[in-house]
Order: sequence, then structure tokens, then C-alpha cells
Amino acid sequence: FLGLSNLTILSNALRIIKRVYKDDITLVNIPNDDKQTFELFQSGDTIGVFQFESAGMKRYMRELKPNAFEDLVAMNALYRPGPLSEIPKFIECKNNPSSIHYLHQSLEPILKDTYGVMVYQEQITQLLQLVAGYSAGEADLVRKAIGKKKRDIMKAEEPKFIEGCIKQGLTTSQAKTLWSQIQPFADYSFNKAHATCYAQIAYWTAYLKAHYPDAFMAALMTSALDDTDRLAVEIGECKHMGLTVLSPDINESYVGFSVVPNKNQIRFGMAAIKNVGTAVVEEIEAIREGQPFSSLDDFLTRCSSKVVNRKTMESLIKAGAFDAFADRSTLLFNLDTILAYASRLHKQNASGQVDIFGSEIETSFTPSLELIRPSEQVSPHEQLIWERELLGLYLSQHPLDSYQVYLNEKTIPLAEIKPEHDSKSVSVGGAIADIREITTKNGQKMAFVKLEDFSGESEIVLFPGSYEKFQHLWQRDKVVLIRGKVNAKDKDGKLTDEPKIMVNDAQEITLDMAKRYKPKGKSPTLKEAASVPGPGAKAANESLNPKVYIRLKGTDDQSTLLSLKQTIDNYQGPTDVVLVLGEAEGRQAIKLPNGINPESKGIEELRVLVGEDNLVLR
Repeated sequence: FLGLSNLTILSNALRIIKRVYKDDITLVNIPNDDKQTFELFQSGDTIGVFQFESAGMKRYMRELKPNAFEDLVAMNALYRPGPLSEIPKFIECKNNPSSIHYLHQSLEPILKDTYGVMVYQEQITQLLQLVAGYSAGEADLVRKAIGKKKRDIMKAEEPKFIEGCIKQGLTTSQAKTLWSQIQPFADYSFNKAHATCYAQIAYWTAYLKAHYPDAFMAALMTSALDDTDRLAVEIGECKHMGLTVLSPDINESYVGFSVVPNKNQIRFGMAAIKNVGTAVVEEIEAIREGQPFSSLDDFLTRCSSKVVNRKTMESLIKAGAFDAFADRSTLLFNLDTILAYASRLHKQNASGQVDIFGSEIETSFTPSLELIRPSEQVSPHEQLIWERELLGLYLSQHPLDSYQVYLNEKTIPLAEIKPEHDSKSVSVGGAIADIREITTKNGQKMAFVKLEDFSGESEIVLFPGSYEKFQHLWQRDKVVLIRGKVNAKDKDGKLTDEPKIMVNDAQEITLDMAKRYKPKGKSPTLKEAASVPGPGAKAANESLNPKVYIRLKGTDDQSTLLSLKQTIDNYQGPTDVVLVLGEAEGRQAIKLPNGINPESKGIEELRVLVGEDNLVLR
């Protein structure tokens, strides 16, 4: 028995569906031939789908275009170290039946259902009996050896297997080929029963995602309350699906993530807020049941000191739970007043003063809550930092929003970097989410940096030389541009689904750089002259550092050339300056010996000198 968290996700999703949409679904009654579900698999939109959400599996789903439950069972078994290399053949044979080929006709009844490809341990058991002449008991012993990776037993069986195949009419060459095809299964392979159970759970999760996307994603994110990295991936998937994940709300949020009915909205779970535990949220839920909080005053009056304390209140305010009552700046500015007011309320309610007849004594004290608005409001950036601190991620907006045009033009999205790009040079960019420094055996420091962009995240590897050279850059939330090589291999030289990037060069992208950056379409003639490659994938071949391109008709104007030299010398920096000389035909590009500081006044002086249309920084 496997205790799979996906079963809890399914259970929670069904509970949300019943509560919100009044649909009472029983998993075993879900049809296994639902068109919408298979369309989801075919598109590769399988984040959250059990066993089918890795980058490699999503790619194979798009290529395979599964349209039957048996395809999911087979892919579940194939995507294992043993038969993994057979996946391309399986896809080709399914999509093009004329390419199906059997090594020997005796294999057809065994491999027909899997397009001539060995997929399951049970097929090997059948093969041993029908093709190599083993008894059922002998075949099962070999099957167990495969399942337990006992290669010594496998090796001892080879002569017997080949001899048995020859007796059944195969040639020696065919027998040896067949034996070699069996060997990888000892690396780790599935039996069909196991693959079928896994495929069934996968199908159910895909069905709920396809038909009840908000309920499924709410259940999925609730299961990841304590895993902010996973939450970030799932919230990104919500955005991809057209679902909006709203900030926590004191009246609409629950312990876990919840659905706002018929609005394609999901409300953030309050238990996911740092310093706000499940017990606190459960108390809030119980108090507001049937009667939502009408104001902050109402909330403070009805909730106990277990809820209304400095740490909890500050976290709820910063996370946006009270946004319906007042803005975060005002609430935070008045936090001491709020807590003092709540304390007086609780003391009054707990005093229990009565007269000699047992009646409560009326007091003239009626506390009131008056909030003073601060002179300065908290900036949107500061609120984003609060979200990152308390929710573990950015929710209301992304800090890279202001950098989007720059990153789109200069970098490849991290999600587009695949295992097949191993050893390729790429330019990537994004915000630094985490830095992990280690010391090598030689006593040198290196680091692993988590880089995030709009598409996802990737690990950036800094060996000692690069780490020391660019050490000033590695700070959380700093936005950087990186050029390096893709490494998609593990220590054994095998391709993995999680490519890393080895840093060769790096620089900070300042907000000013991003705002001043002009997309390529603004000045095509100059860009063509400078031979600057296009955006997206072409950015892999760009030089990491931006350059200043200056267009001149020629070198006859010595006065202008001298002024150019003096300006560059006065504002020297790391950015290369390239002169583009001549008209459309015979144009030359010459890199000058000195570079310029792109943040200095020198850029504007050069613009004045040569004209706005004759200078481009990119």
C-alpha cells in the first residue's frame, strides 16, 4: 500500500466541488474515455497531474497525443530508467502503425497491444515462456530477478535463454538481440498492474483539472501549504489556466485555498501565512460562520486574544487579510492603537462585574477605535516584499513586471531550456530567489543560485572563479542577466529533466536600464547595421553585455570623432562602443578600444553629439 498525497488532493477536490457546485462525484464512476481529459494530456498541461508533470513527460504527451486509457498506462511504465529509451519508438509506432516491426513473428501476440514495444514486466514473463520455452515458474524467477535488479541471476540466464529461443525457431542473432532488449528492464521497470493503478490516479486528477479547474487547483495548493516553491509553480499554473489567486481575506479565506464560485478565482489559504497557524484560522472560521465580520471593530470585538496578538495581526495585515476594511499602511501605522483597543475590550468582557442581585453592572466606558492615516503610504514594492516574506511568493503582481520588455528581448525564458540544449550557450535573466554557498574541497567558495523569471525557475551554478568575479551581484531579489552554458547531465553523464546553467558572465539589470530600453523595432536600420540578433531563442547567441551603437556617414568629420573620443574617455565603463560607418552598402562596424558607463551622462552627451536617431544602447 502506498500512502499517496494525491489521494488526499482528490478527496479535498471532491469536497470543494460538492460544497461549491453541488456535484456529488464518485471517482470510480468517472468514465475513462473523456475527450476533454485526453485533450489536457495531449496539450501537456499536466502540472498537478500525478506522474505526468515532469518536463520530459509533458513533452512526450504532446508528441504521443494519447487518446485511450491504455496509452497512459503504457507511458507510466515507459517513463522509468529501464524502458525509457523505448519511448520515441513507442510514439512513432502509435502515430504511424506502418512502422511497427516485430523481431520475430512469435512476439506479435505479446507486443501487439504496445505497438511492438516491450513495456511491462508481464510481457517479459510471457516472452520467456512463449519465445524461450521457459516454464511458468522459471519465467517468474527471472521476472523477480528483474524486479529486484539481480544482474548476477540475469547474466546466468543468458545461455539458457538463447538456447530456448533457437529451439523455438529464432536465429542466434535474433535471440541475442532480444536478450539485449530485456536487460535495461533490470534498471527499474513497472509491472502492468502497478502502471494501471498509477495511470488511474493520474486520469482522475486530469479529469478534475479539466472539468473543475478552480476546485482542483485549490485542493492542489492546499496540499502544498508548507512548500512555497511548489506553491509558486501552482500559482503560475493558475495564471496559465486563467484563474486568479486572490490575497487572503478575513471573511473569504479558510485554512486551505478556497474557491470563489463562478468567478475563476481562488482565495489564498490563511494557514499558509507565516505566523498564522491552523488553530488561529479554525477559530476565525468558527466565529464568523453565518455572520461575516462587518468591520475591523467587529473582528476585534468577537475574536479572542489567541487571534488578536501582535505577531498574528501584523502578519494578517501585511498579507492583505484586512484590505476590505482599510489599507495596509494605515492598519500597520495604527497597530499599537488596534492592540490596545482590543485589550480594553477583552478586559471589559472578562471582568464579569455583577451587583448583589446577580445583574451585570453597566459601565460608562464604551471604547471606540479611531485610525489615524499615516502621512506616507507603503510603496507597492514594499508590499511585494511583505508578500514574499509572509506568503513565500509574490501574489498581487510580479517584481519583474517592469523588466518584461527587456527580458523578452534579451533572454530565453527559463522554461524553454530543455535537456537537448545541453552544452549550448544561452542568455537568461530574472530575479534571484535564493543563494546557497558552499566550500569546495580546495577551500574555495562556490554557489548555487535559484533564478526566477515569468516562466519558471532554474538553478544557476557559480564555480569559484565566476562566484568571486561577480560576488557583488548575488543578493536576493536583485535582477540579473546571465550568460552561460546549459548542463543537463547528471554525474553519470545521463540527461536529466532539470537543466542547470553554468555561469560565464553576469551583470545587474537596473530598473532604469529596463525602463530606458527600447525594443528592436524602434530603429531597424541601425540594428541591421550592427547585426544584432533577434529576441527569444536568438538571444542565446547575443553578447551578454549591452553595446552602444553609433552611426556615422564616415570618418571625414575629425571634429566629431575627437569629441566622441573625449566623451568616451571622460565616462569610461564596461559597455562596448561600436561605430557603424557608411550607408546601406559597404557598411562597417568598428568596436572602439574603450567602453562607456551606460548609467553616466556620457550617453546623453553622445546623443546630442550624433543625434537621437544615430545612437542605440542595446
